[in-house]
Amino acid sequence: MNDRPIAAIILAAGNGTRMKSDLHKVLHPLAGRPMLLHLLSSVAALEPARTVVVVGARREQVEAAVAPVGAEVVHQAEQLGTGHAVHQAEYALAGFAGDVLILYGDVPLVSADTMRRMLERLHAPDAPAMVVLGFRPVDPAAYGRVIADGDGHIVKMVEYKDASPEECAVNLCNSGLMAVRSEDLFGLLARVGNDNAAGEFYLPDIVMLAAADGRPSAVIETGEAEVAGVNSRAELAMVERAWQARRRAQAMADGATLIAPETVWFSHDTSLGRDVTIEPNVVFGPGVTVADGATIHAFSHLEGASVGASCSVGPYARLRPGAVMQAKSRVGNFVEMKKAVLGEGAKANHLTYLGDAEVGAGANIGAGTITCNYDGFFKYQTKIGAGAFIGSNSALVAPVTIGDGAIVGAGAVVTRDVSADALALVRPAQEEKAGWAARFREMMTARKKAAR
Repeated sequence: MNDRPIAAIILAAGNGTRMKSDLHKVLHPLAGRPMLLHLLSSVAALEPARTVVVVGARREQVEAAVAPVGAEVVHQAEQLGTGHAVHQAEYALAGFAGDVLILYGDVPLVSADTMRRMLERLHAPDAPAMVVLGFRPVDPAAYGRVIADGDGHIVKMVEYKDASPEECAVNLCNSGLMAVRSEDLFGLLARVGNDNAAGEFYLPDIVMLAAADGRPSAVIETGEAEVAGVNSRAELAMVERAWQARRRAQAMADGATLIAPETVWFSHDTSLGRDVTIEPNVVFGPGVTVADGATIHAFSHLEGASVGASCSVGPYARLRPGAVMQAKSRVGNFVEMKKAVLGEGAKANHLTYLGDAEVGAGANIGAGTITCNYDGFFKYQTKIGAGAFIGSNSALVAPVTIGDGAIVGAGAVVTRDVSADALALVRPAQEEKAGWAARFREMMTARKKAAR
């Protein structure tokens, strides 16, 4: 990489009508993160001096999404083509002297490495006027074509609508992504006209304008999957499927076992340790870390959770945001955790809800136990000490503390703190009435016969 500063212009002004959504197209999630933020994350790896997002329809949604990452926003009031859209960034980049990457918010999977390759090619010894990212799709369809010589120098670029049959036969297509020097970009854009089939200002025309000035451009290639665009929900699903397939392969290459890889769904930030085992039909939402040696059993759903070393989760468990499982702890069938810490070696094996809770090391939570953390207005915390034993079908009404080593008898509704090593029994004494059941059955049978 040369030492020139970098700017990125990201086009996100389109209406996205084919999505049929009130949410802007580039904000639809891919692996749990808006498409546009995937792209901005890759751009950030280049440490750009400036990042400009061109917005149009539903601009307020995009502006709110990019504000936390510090991107500048410019408005394209009329949708007059890609060249017109890029031109809207001229004022925002006034005084900037460096290299400019032109990217698309609905092409979210372009990697930082590919962007670097584009910039490196821009500063190769033959000094192309600009660099175009091309690809060879299985079905070239209506993509614009790139006609290049054997050295990758561009002879012609043409939109599909304006291409001849011979040009349409070429399978090297234009992704729309470019790298160009700031000194060249806006001067060339000012010369672009709209005398074409669509009546739009095409960005690729700057390549031919530079060629007319005696400055050829170059094309480099990448795979079709990396430049897949999203214009419909069906295309979004296809990109998601491709992303998930790559992430599963990476997980296994990094030392995790996926029993049925095609059934596991990762988020963009899922972090797995070594020797993690993931059984079928597991879903990871954003914000999950799983440490070495843990097992995630089938049909579990995790989001915003931390799973410690050698833990066991599920099957059919749900870990919600703020769930923390320390080393060797266990949650089993139909257990839900939310904003709760399960201490080292502690276990909740069946049918339990732990919300706003701290569970000490080695504690045992019996089946059917719930922490009653909400009174309809506020949330309260339950603390369960190390080594405590909570009997089945217990309700711990927060705020409440169960001391270390204490035992809560089955069926208890605990509303006051329990001392360490104490036994808490909160239920009526068992009473037995001899012969009552037989007399009851005899009476009810007679009544049923009379009713006939």
